[in-house]
Amino acid sequence: MKSFTRIAAGSLRQPRQSLPSTRHVCHSCQNLRLSRIGQRQFSQTAPSLTDSFGFKKYSLPRSFKPKEINLPAKMASPPPPDPARKRLAYIALGSNLGDRIGWIEKACAELDARGIKVKRTSSLWETEPMYVLDQDRFVNGACEVETTLEPLALLDALQDIENSLGRKKIIDKGPRNIDLDILLYDNIKFNHERLTIPHIGIPEREFVLKPLAELIPDKPLDPDRPWTLTRDLLDALPSSTTPITTMTPLSAHHPPIMALNPARKTHVMGILNMTPDSFSDGGQNTSLEEQTLISNIRSFLDAGATMIDVGGQSTAPNCPEVSVEEELNRVLPAIKLIRSHFSDRPVLISVDTYRASVAEAAVAAGADIVNDVSGGSMDPEMLPTVARLGTTICLMHMRGTPATMNNLAEYPDSEGGLIGGIAKELVERVAAAETAGVRRWRIVLDPGLGFAKVGWQNVDVLRHLDELRFWPGLQGLPWLVGSSRKSFIGRVTGVPTPKERIWGTAATVAAAVQGGADVVRVHDVREMAQVVAMADAIWRY
Repeated sequence: MKSFTRIAAGSLRQPRQSLPSTRHVCHSCQNLRLSRIGQRQFSQTAPSLTDSFGFKKYSLPRSFKPKEINLPAKMASPPPPDPARKRLAYIALGSNLGDRIGWIEKACAELDARGIKVKRTSSLWETEPMYVLDQDRFVNGACEVETTLEPLALLDALQDIENSLGRKKIIDKGPRNIDLDILLYDNIKFNHERLTIPHIGIPEREFVLKPLAELIPDKPLDPDRPWTLTRDLLDALPSSTTPITTMTPLSAHHPPIMALNPARKTHVMGILNMTPDSFSDGGQNTSLEEQTLISNIRSFLDAGATMIDVGGQSTAPNCPEVSVEEELNRVLPAIKLIRSHFSDRPVLISVDTYRASVAEAAVAAGADIVNDVSGGSMDPEMLPTVARLGTTICLMHMRGTPATMNNLAEYPDSEGGLIGGIAKELVERVAAAETAGVRRWRIVLDPGLGFAKVGWQNVDVLRHLDELRFWPGLQGLPWLVGSSRKSFIGRVTGVPTPKERIWGTAATVAAAVQGGADVVRVHDVREMAQVVAMADAIWRY
């Protein structure tokens, strides 16, 4: 009897004369899995057919007897869903009535209070209304939440939050104070008369895709189309006739920073150091009578300052660290003084501190913003405290401490160089803030001129500020730049005395505005407010 091998149809079909007859016999097993099947020897007289792929099939010889196996009468059911399993979902946030940002922040607080943990948020975006056009502009965003609720139970919870916040639906897609929608839930598709996941409107809505692309740019939204990512859908949208912009609230009584609006005005932040040892103006305000201090603050506001930054701890190298009590004794009276004497003026107050306890007391006294030179790295309680307070924080780039920072100013090209190093470390600080519960829309960034940067490195930062603004992971966030009177200006201009560096400071302020800064922090408010007014007229229109 001759031996045949299984061969493709159309190939040589002649029997091989010299191959040894081999046969692999399957071991006895309950699941009938065949072991390696090599060449099989069948009778030439057995009829054969060709399958749809073109391979020859052989019938089994009559002597073949199948092995009998015993299967259970009923297969075991899969385990029931684990009610404690945490799922990841993405929720759309929207409002176009009243305090729009305030409603969204209340909704996020309600999510947390109900055990639906808000892990990360997108920026907030101001957008034109869609579908029903005769209504006010919307504020839109998205959040990543962790929940044990199944999709319909999560939907019920969101609708209950909407109701608790007083939402009344009058017109479909019409005005609303709060709108919460499930966009994605784990990696599943879900179809029900009440709910479709992924949300059916995602591909056509820029106001949904912009926030989602911040959170999950490289995630496929449809499990059946894993090659289509969030950013692909966003890129496929036609260009918007009215470009949308991010919004960063500063307080409930002041307009937010619109960091992507090309016509926005630059804020001038006046420096009010209540310290005896600051590098430029140490002791200038500490010994003043109250009326003289009030007069100085009024001159800031009259000259064009929209913010005042109050500090009680010098961050100049080699300055000693003061106690918490001493820092509080310096900053709290000044903050209360501004609030009590200038309640009729639209002034924002920031507190320049890296201590959580000082930040909390300052906010209680009337501060709107926390300005932390360490980016939340020197006090582990700073970021959780700011998250709990719900205030805006400025995260500055710095390495080490004020005492060690100038020894940490190397930025190897292998690690991205100066700009890449700053950007990557700021991305890490933003992530740390988000992990602590700080909403992304409550973050301002500062490149940290003079902090872990020496000499011409500071000039390079000003040259490349626009690159930092659009670095992946930092897009849409506002920027504060503090170059006033710093030593690199003295080295370039040859002016050794900080108070005499006004002209050099003016050039850096103009460069900051051109590079996209939203806030400039300055000592000489009257002069720099004029520089900002001119720079805005040139570059912000």
